[in-house]
Amino acid sequence: MKCVIMAGGKGTRLWPISRKEKPKQFQCLFSDKTMLQETFLRLRKKFDVKDIYVSTNEEYVSEVEKEILELPKENIIGEPAGRGSAASIALTAAILAARDGNESVAFFPADHLIKNPEVLINALGVADGFLEKNPAGIVTFGIKPSSPETGFGYIEKGKLLEKENGCEVFQAQRFVEKPDMMTAQKYLESGNFFWSSGMYVMKMAAVIEKFKKYIPDTHNRLLRIKKAVDTEKYGEVLAREYPEMDKIDFAFSVVENDDQVVLMPLMLEWSDVGSWASLKDTLTENEKDHFVKGEHIDFESENLLVYGGKKLITTIGVKNLIIVDTDDAILICDRNKARLVSDVVKKLEESGKVSLL
Repeated sequence: MKCVIMAGGKGTRLWPISRKEKPKQFQCLFSDKTMLQETFLRLRKKFDVKDIYVSTNEEYVSEVEKEILELPKENIIGEPAGRGSAASIALTAAILAARDGNESVAFFPADHLIKNPEVLINALGVADGFLEKNPAGIVTFGIKPSSPETGFGYIEKGKLLEKENGCEVFQAQRFVEKPDMMTAQKYLESGNFFWSSGMYVMKMAAVIEKFKKYIPDTHNRLLRIKKAVDTEKYGEVLAREYPEMDKIDFAFSVVENDDQVVLMPLMLEWSDVGSWASLKDTLTENEKDHFVKGEHIDFESENLLVYGGKKLITTIGVKNLIIVDTDDAILICDRNKARLVSDVVKKLEESGKVSLL
């Protein structure tokens, strides 16, 4: 079994810490290790280093090499253009199928926090066993919701297919993207819906067949890249084919359309760290408590995230704020509007303020 850490995102909702030059997966948000390093160390509990791959943008390959010194350089997959998760998985499928045949491969985002990784490690073994019996399947892990979140995708469980080693495997009945609050509350109460984690386990041959069925042009380009893997023509073929792959999300184009997707619900202490608000919730047990990094003095405030540097930040009598201070930018945001931070990045792009991106 192989695993792939997908580390190509921009992390715009964590601006101004997450920047184009060094997005959130390369930032130390929870500890003295970056999110990529944390993900790698989590997976080392199950996988040999030779079986771990990192897929990232070409411009970040040197950063990956620096952060994970023991990772073989040939296991770092550089994408020559940003084409979304479907193209990223297609490129990985081409390389792994050329080198390793038809093993199971697990895909993990580099920017998730998981506090009880032993649950995930156990589930990977069950998923691998399920795919040995059902090689055309796609296993996805669902997170038991703890609140009616409207920013996540949901998966409804269908028929129970098997129980193994403490894990249950269900048919994936349907997918719902970002429901409204009333609907999300109903999903929470029903117990039949789970947050979509964006983690998948598949056989490589099955991945390639899914692309053939749902994204045929990308499939054809995948095959041409596969033929060139580890040859002197690889760079030339990659540069020609990859930027022309369909720019689309893998979940939307493949997973949500396939009838052989199964759901494994997991009791993970998990966060996708998709915004400053979710980061704050992850780092504090009581919503009224503050999370502070840097120098901070407060009087009579509640529920603050203060993420600073050398400057002293002082707060008095404020609530529900996100305050982030960097050398060249300051963010002050109502935590309930944290989803709009990515719009700041779009505004900066439109204004040509590239030094702040």
